Amino acid sequence: MKILFATSECYPFLKTGGLADVAYALPKALKEKGEDCRVILPNYGTIKEEYRNQMEHLFDTTIKVGWREQYLGVKHLNHEGVDFYFIDNMYYFFRETPYGYFDDGERFSFFSQAILEVLHRIGFVPDILHCNDWHTAVIPVLIRTKYRWDKAFEKVKTVLTIHNMRFQGIFPPDVLGNLLGLGTELLQDFCFEYYGNVNFLKGGINYADLVTTVSPTYAEEIKSEFYGEGLHGVMQKVSYKLKGILNGVDYTLNDPETDKDIPFHFSREDLEGKLKDKLALQKELGLEVRGDVPMFGIISRLTDQKGLDILAEAIEEFLQQDLQLVVLGTGERRYEDMFRYFSYKYPGKVSANLRYNGELAQKIYAATDFFLMPSLFEPCGISQLLALRYGSVPIVRETGGLKDTVLPYNKYTGEGIGFTFSNYDSYDMLQAVYRALDAYRDKTAFRNIVKQGMATDYSWTASAEIYLTLFREILTR
Repeated sequence: MKILFATSECYPFLKTGGLADVAYALPKALKEKGEDCRVILPNYGTIKEEYRNQMEHLFDTTIKVGWREQYLGVKHLNHEGVDFYFIDNMYYFFRETPYGYFDDGERFSFFSQAILEVLHRIGFVPDILHCNDWHTAVIPVLIRTKYRWDKAFEKVKTVLTIHNMRFQGIFPPDVLGNLLGLGTELLQDFCFEYYGNVNFLKGGINYADLVTTVSPTYAEEIKSEFYGEGLHGVMQKVSYKLKGILNGVDYTLNDPETDKDIPFHFSREDLEGKLKDKLALQKELGLEVRGDVPMFGIISRLTDQKGLDILAEAIEEFLQQDLQLVVLGTGERRYEDMFRYFSYKYPGKVSANLRYNGELAQKIYAATDFFLMPSLFEPCGISQLLALRYGSVPIVRETGGLKDTVLPYNKYTGEGIGFTFSNYDSYDMLQAVYRALDAYRDKTAFRNIVKQGMATDYSWTASAEIYLTLFREILTR
């Protein structure tokens, strides 16, 4: 099976969120199962020189973006056995950050059309063209309208994965003609129309042969008004082709027995190194060096989506407990200021690291006893899976992938791998924290929770097999 994974970001070339991890790990897992899976993404100016220097320039040409004639280059790199293609255009992609510009609609209209234009020339017309989020969501529309004349595309099946329903790619209606070369007949309820504008994600949902999202619970949630972000009616309509498939974690890359970013290695059978990692991180961050104090970690974008508003309501009471809190991330100023303030107020027990640092993230997973994720919504969540891998017990709200992956601890049976709460409420969150602290005091019980969490298998093996089954199914239609 020939599979092309079209994405706006991919680790290790560029990462802003979970999509980059999926774009790296899923194609690799499919390749290991014997499929010919390749990845195509923009050639961003922020890609490290070590990768840029390894790229081979295949060819360059020009393509039409509406009335514009734009340069299009294609570069190639084989990384860890997977073929990566990079769409090159300095005007569109050599910028400080990947997203957030006034012309994002034009940039990713160019990218989506460029993918279809180069398939013949790179000698890879796929059986499955797997698109991700709004940045490539117009491809299923283009392949059935503007490019329907190309007989080679007749049998290509398109898959669209929604990683976060909040980001949809909404632009003025003139983008259809000016950027995509499509007729205004597509500006109707069936395809793109969204309150008078064009919605790229909606178009892809309607035209794709299969729509997936990143957990079974989130697939049901987005059919409701609260989680559907204005597209709940569309999701109900396409429920016959909507599937929820859990993301996984690359267990080779994230292994406490071999991780080069943590000072001491450990395993489920031997947790001594985890305590040493805790003491080392306390010393590094200037916290009180104590092996007996429960350490909580937060690695997150600092936004309302991540439940930081209910944490803000309860943080003073939370910090009155005998515990430590380590935070890593950036986001809204009010939350950055909140963590900055409490790190000054409680210097021995709160460490606010308001930046992104991959090495420090791995140290936090390895050192912490608990990982806090009180999310308002969470399509899948990668952090809780990494926390489980490294023996950090998740405390999560029961939503999306958090509900699917964290079985709540039952102190009477000893079953469970984390602590959960259902209502989006600071009181309920604190009650989950108190249950976690109670369990921590019982060293035998807590060690069993940690070991049960580390024993779970959230690698890509099972999820990749589900994707392959669905791919084979739509190819027979």
